[in-house]
Amino acid sequence: MAENSVSDETAIITLTFIYQIMGQLTLVIGNKNYSSWSLRPWLLLKQAGVNFSEILIDLGNPTTYKQIRRYSPSGKVPVLLDGDLTVWESLAICEYVAENLIHDLWPQELEARTYARCVSYEMHAGFMNLRQQMPMNCRTRYPREGMKPDVQTDIDRITSIWRECRGKYGSHGEFLFGSFTIVDAMFAPVISRFVTYDVKLGEIEQDYVETVWALPAMQEWINAAYLEPEIMHF
Repeated sequence: MAENSVSDETAIITLTFIYQIMGQLTLVIGNKNYSSWSLRPWLLLKQAGVNFSEILIDLGNPTTYKQIRRYSPSGKVPVLLDGDLTVWESLAICEYVAENLIHDLWPQELEARTYARCVSYEMHAGFMNLRQQMPMNCRTRYPREGMKPDVQTDIDRITSIWRECRGKYGSHGEFLFGSFTIVDAMFAPVISRFVTYDVKLGEIEQDYVETVWALPAMQEWINAAYLEPEIMHF
């Protein structure tokens, strides 16, 4: 009985400590309507149930860079502040959360986890034609605008990734690897773009877009984007 009491007390102390750590987290982001990079770790933290506060910086302000530099050495958002520790870059933040806070944000099986990391890094580094021709804008619709051949090539590669993830690793759930992972967070801005520009997709890809778009956290982000007064021109 005494051993159980000690064990229970230890568990409570541990959970309290974890909560305190999570409570210290602050995510510095840009406008929710436009900042695709900010969406990724924000959505991941929300989906993982991690408690955090946010600081939103208007990206179209003349003092934007100076404001961001208060928090980030790169002068870019997003940046995660965990006590005295600063983590910048979307994927680095996601990795930090997976390593230190929530440990099931990558697939558990080696082959799936390796593939997940590869496509996440590909998303982080690539698809520049899509980014440039179809900038993120959550609250507006531009049906079929920006649909150039090099953009279609990016779209074809993305949808190929999604089909392979769903077919090989995701049959046990609704997301690319079944349950929600860092990969889904990395592709969330692409989903927003596909909705904004009315990109025509196959059944598998469309079902996936609708699944992520309907997430309460994703809807929270989108609703906040509609309330932002700032308008940026690209």
